[in-house]
Amino acid sequence: MASFSNIGAICKVPSAPSLCSSSSRALFPTTLRSFSHSQVSRSRSCRLCVRSSYAEAVRGNPNSDAIDVVADVKTERIVVIGGSGFVGSAICKAAVSEGIEVISLSRSGRPSNSNPWVDQVTWITGDVFYANWDEILIGATAVVSTLGGFGSDEQMLRINGEANVVAVNAAKEYGIPKFILISVHDYNLPSFLLQSGYFKGKRKAESEVLSKFPSSGVVLRPAFIYGKRKVDGFEIPLDLIGEPLEKFLRATESFTKPLKSLPASDLVLAPPVSVDDVAYAVINAVKDDDCFGIFTIDQIKAAAAGVKV
Repeated sequence: MASFSNIGAICKVPSAPSLCSSSSRALFPTTLRSFSHSQVSRSRSCRLCVRSSYAEAVRGNPNSDAIDVVADVKTERIVVIGGSGFVGSAICKAAVSEGIEVISLSRSGRPSNSNPWVDQVTWITGDVFYANWDEILIGATAVVSTLGGFGSDEQMLRINGEANVVAVNAAKEYGIPKFILISVHDYNLPSFLLQSGYFKGKRKAESEVLSKFPSSGVVLRPAFIYGKRKVDGFEIPLDLIGEPLEKFLRATESFTKPLKSLPASDLVLAPPVSVDDVAYAVINAVKDDDCFGIFTIDQIKAAAAGVKV
């Protein structure tokens, strides 16, 4: 398997600090890929034609011609795989707030909550291994995968790795311009611990994204994600732990930095990430055609700040 551990994020973030040093930052001209599937009819931009005329000119000369006004209007339509889950629903909500059309594919379908944004998402119930991609991907400008889970090594390899690989290949086949994967921070773990099905599956998915979408694939590697998580109808306020812990670790970062070289040190020292920051980092990647690569915890935070301003 190819290694992508040294690939950094490349992205323009409005009103936010640069995500890369001047020596490693690179900007690439925006180009749109030609769609490889004949049924894909919608591109990342559309032409909006408005026919108008000046009233005074018409009064002065009834035979005067109308003025044609042509404007470029960019539209976005994203598919969120796992959109009814904790992270997926936050992404759907953020996308709706930004005026982005959203389709969710998940095994549980439409969530039970009655928040207004839920009505603005197209909810499709299905399994990524048996999905009708003709129904799901047509016209999409980006695919976002939040797939992941725990279990036996075999189960984790299937959901964290194989399921994401299926989604990546489908997006590639249908000519979708961008793929965004929610992965995981490696916590500075020793290599033998990264051979578990969880991390091995995630890294397999990352490799697939970065090889199939080399100039537009985005991989987010957050640590512990906090927010208000609903499980079986009950709300678990992970933010009560995650938010103060993030503030504390960031406030003491200058003191704890020397410890980060120790194996597995990030199990304690990696700052948690707000689910909203993950969601808005995804929105930043969706909107910015120059955004690609692997995003670290700090880069996720910076990318989210660029959208929130």
